[in-house]
Amino acid sequence: MTKQEAKERIAKLSKLINRYRYVYHVLDRQEIAESALDSLKKELFDLEARYPEFVFPDSPTQRVAGRPLEKFVKYEHKTPMISYNDAFSVQDVNDWLDRAKKFLSNEEISRIDFFCEPKLDGLAIELVYENGVLEVGATRGDGHIGENVTQNLKTIEAIPLRLREAADIVKDLAAAGLERMASAIKVRGLDELAVRGEVVIAKREFEKINKRQLENGLESFANPRNLAAGSIRQLDPKITASRHLDSNCYRLVSDFGQTAHEEEHKFLEIAGFKTNNKFSKYCKNLAEVFAFREYWYKNRAKLPYEIDGVVVQINNNELFKKLGVVGKAPRGAIAYKFPLKQTTTIVEDIQVQVGRTGALTPVAILKPVEVGGVMISRATLHNEDEIRRLGLRIGDTVVVGRAGDVIPDIMKVLPELRDGLEKNFSMPKTCPMCGGEVVKKEGEVASRCANRDCFAVQERALGHFVSRAAFNVDGLGPKIINHLLDVGLIRDAADIFDLKEGDLIPLERFAEKSAKNLVESVQNKKLISLARFIYALGIRNVGEQTARALADNFGDFEKIKTAPLEDLQTVMDIGPVVAESIYDWFANKNNLKLIDKLFAAGIKIESYQKPKGKLAGLSFVITGTLESMSRQEAKDRIRELGGTAVESVSKNTAYVVAGANPGSKLAQAQKLGVKILSGDEFKKLFY
Repeated sequence: MTKQEAKERIAKLSKLINRYRYVYHVLDRQEIAESALDSLKKELFDLEARYPEFVFPDSPTQRVAGRPLEKFVKYEHKTPMISYNDAFSVQDVNDWLDRAKKFLSNEEISRIDFFCEPKLDGLAIELVYENGVLEVGATRGDGHIGENVTQNLKTIEAIPLRLREAADIVKDLAAAGLERMASAIKVRGLDELAVRGEVVIAKREFEKINKRQLENGLESFANPRNLAAGSIRQLDPKITASRHLDSNCYRLVSDFGQTAHEEEHKFLEIAGFKTNNKFSKYCKNLAEVFAFREYWYKNRAKLPYEIDGVVVQINNNELFKKLGVVGKAPRGAIAYKFPLKQTTTIVEDIQVQVGRTGALTPVAILKPVEVGGVMISRATLHNEDEIRRLGLRIGDTVVVGRAGDVIPDIMKVLPELRDGLEKNFSMPKTCPMCGGEVVKKEGEVASRCANRDCFAVQERALGHFVSRAAFNVDGLGPKIINHLLDVGLIRDAADIFDLKEGDLIPLERFAEKSAKNLVESVQNKKLISLARFIYALGIRNVGEQTARALADNFGDFEKIKTAPLEDLQTVMDIGPVVAESIYDWFANKNNLKLIDKLFAAGIKIESYQKPKGKLAGLSFVITGTLESMSRQEAKDRIRELGGTAVESVSKNTAYVVAGANPGSKLAQAQKLGVKILSGDEFKKLFY
């Protein structure tokens, strides 16, 4: 990147971040995920570190947030309420410490230690006490001027309206080995004391409030941080009180002789503030810091509230103060965030892959980026209509996420960052794999290769046939299937079961042991359930749930194979289009030959037994993110207990399970009067 390109990128990033931050902090609206905004800020910070001559006064790195709303009286902080720069990797933390060391002597560097605490996902506040009584509670605002929200903060039980008696504080400070701070209170009392912390809401309360919102036909809150912020900014304190907010304090602004940040935490708890002390830790070196962060990344579900990382601060206050502030952040502390669920990157190309039914799917080739702890370089674009909806061009900066923490997806395009070199994408007219004609039927969104013998179609169909939800054959991945097709060892799924060790050993990638393992793996999969067998056939529009519906309804493969179209249409959740796909598939002579060949190869379908269990006969739709399990785990549990997990809501749906950030299925359930369960209520059905 040239200097001129860096200057232009910095200017565009600054403008975009300022807009998103204004909407989020001032208007209480969220247009982009916080993790994606963090990614943009990280990119800007890194660019400005490389090109400090382009750090402009209006850069987002030089201030905290936008102007406060006019709804409350303004409050000027005596010392700025600063924020932290973000780190997302071990390297980022090492770089942060290296930068800090440049401002210290060797002797000072030898005295560096750390204090680490969970980074709360809430609303930052300042509390000011005069003679031990709460006088002002304010939001951060732009770091210099916030909003006086004292009446609302008084509704939070965790915030003391009056501090403990000075004599009791002195006694307990002395007992904790903080004689210096005890002496300071003896001399000056509690004439003025300022602390800072966070307003949060417990996950349990958040779930209760969202359930109440849904029952009243109202929109659910996107996340606990938004709910906490919105509650504190209510003009009516009664509304705030009804939300049962919580608070944790973590910084003592007033000087009572504290020499370490750890001492501030002890003081706050002794003075009567709720703190995170039992979840925080003194760390003597970075190795302990990394272990602390890793522990909470794996165990954050144990906390009663949401966190998005840990705060790492140089514990020695003398060193912390000497390091000072750069832009909006202290040099002596950093927010070590958990892996992003959404981040930003650049679409370097769009390629087309051919699926098992011949459908052409555009795939975004991304500048590699870490999302949710996994490095990704591709994201599905689904179809040409989706590209148009996103307004995506090759070269665009985009927000990417992992749907359900699994599938990379493009969530949003950021056209404000275009430089004019981006290119439009068009679906190819011929199949990129076989050169066959590409057709798009009226009423369908997918373009398809019309060549029935397309190599890619065979490869994907075979991959589907041996996939986990079908025959579940270990060791037969895409590269092996491709190789076996290429050398002509297999032409269809039935050929897999005729493979011999001697056929495989001469081939590249195979040795005697690997050949034996693959053949044994294939032979051990000849007995299969009816639903899995139907799914394995790769019938268009027939997924796992439809295959189970067919098995439950007919109970016998021959009955499904010979079923009239009108009988297929009577199966629950199977409409005319799906029924016609099934009927047409079994009417194809080539498909019938494949079935005969499979049975001749020794495939046997288990005797069908209708699922039994306490959820038998009940159908479930899951929407949103469940706290204690993934969607797939929830679906598997439902099926184990005899129920069915379906994708769309109908009047026949027994329950809709609503997690965080539910989609349109929730509104459909409310419209149809389908019962809605929270995550905890859903789990109770298991026992």
